[in-house]
Amino acid sequence: MNWSVANCKVLDLPKVQDHRGNLTFLEGQRHVPFDIKRVYYVYDVPGGAHRAAHAHRALHQLYIAISGSFDVHLDDGREQKSFQLNRSHYGLYICPMVWRHIDNFSSNSVLLVLASEVYDEGDYIRDRDEFVRVVSESTKP
Repeated sequence: MNWSVANCKVLDLPKVQDHRGNLTFLEGQRHVPFDIKRVYYVYDVPGGAHRAAHAHRALHQLYIAISGSFDVHLDDGREQKSFQLNRSHYGLYICPMVWRHIDNFSSNSVLLVLASEVYDEGDYIRDRDEFVRVVSESTKP
């Protein structure tokens, strides 16, 4: 399947409002478009630092700003799109074969990541030139 930035989108997650505080819940294949096999979070990112700068061959992910804010920049080799995540009831779905770069982390920000597979270093493309080559080869007729 040819994945693209057009397949990546912000999902409005369930939000139960209550005078005691809000609650958001997630269920794989219902609110998240994949089965969840791994969960991790990124925090204490120093000012001016960036994260990610890679693509995944097969992994689907959902990024959620649990606290604070940050910018996610996506690129499929043809189109680029940026998102600012700053609400804990929105999640950014990122499909395979999309390069991602995260920056502009606010103080005390926390990025929660839901992943469709367990960690596999072989799924990563960490070199930008390799990513561009793989994408261009996959789009040839």
